[in-house]
Amino acid sequence: MKKTDAEIAKTNYTLTARIFHWSFVILFAYGIFKQIENINQLEDLALLKFEITFALLFILFLVARFVYMTRTQKSSLPPDTPGAQKVLAKAVHYGMYIGMISIAFSGLVIGSLYWLGLKSGIFIETLIGWHEVSVSIVYWLVGIHLIGAIYHWFKNDGVWQSMIPKLNRGK
Repeated sequence: MKKTDAEIAKTNYTLTARIFHWSFVILFAYGIFKQIENINQLEDLALLKFEITFALLFILFLVARFVYMTRTQKSSLPPDTPGAQKVLAKAVHYGMYIGMISIAFSGLVIGSLYWLGLKSGIFIETLIGWHEVSVSIVYWLVGIHLIGAIYHWFKNDGVWQSMIPKLNRGK
């Protein structure tokens, strides 16, 4: 069942929600772009402090976004969406939150331990492994999220338009 334009307008996310979403896309992309390649790069104290600050701000922004979205926004999935699809959408969204918190938190712990002098060993290697696995999982979840967004763009059911009202397919 296709939504009418009036129904689509009612389910659009707020401007604040869209700003949170797209700002976070930019922030996450920046985090990927500026990532360090080797833990020894943290010998540069300015870089180490920046990484710790970035991780703290990333977590703060992510928590603020999560609280705002869960308290003020409703899903734009149509009521007739199959239950399995609703569960998958929710799992992907919550998985991205958990994965991104895991990336930032593990990076914060790695940076803090490095600052305290723990620069190698099984514990730090385990944390690095956790960090890398978290990154890989988030990449997969973001990919699934993008596939879902494109699916809804083709389906033209109002989900795409709720977050990107200017790039809709029309009727």
